[in-house]
Amino acid sequence: MTKAQKKAEAQAFLDAVGKAMKADAKEARRVAKIHGTKVWVMKDGKIVGLEP
Repeated sequence: MTKAQKKAEAQAFLDAVGKAMKADAKEARRVAKIHGTKVWVMKDGKIVGLEP
C-alpha cells in the first residue's frame, strides 16, 4: 500500500467517523427532547447542560 493510498484510506475513515458522530449527536438531542432532559456538553472546559 502506498502512502497516498494510506492517506486516502485514513481520510475516508475520518469522514465516516465525523458523519457517525453528527448523526449520534442529533439522535441524542432527539431523545433528550422526548424525555425532557438536558444534553450535556463541554463548553470552554466546563460541562454544561443545554436544553435540546
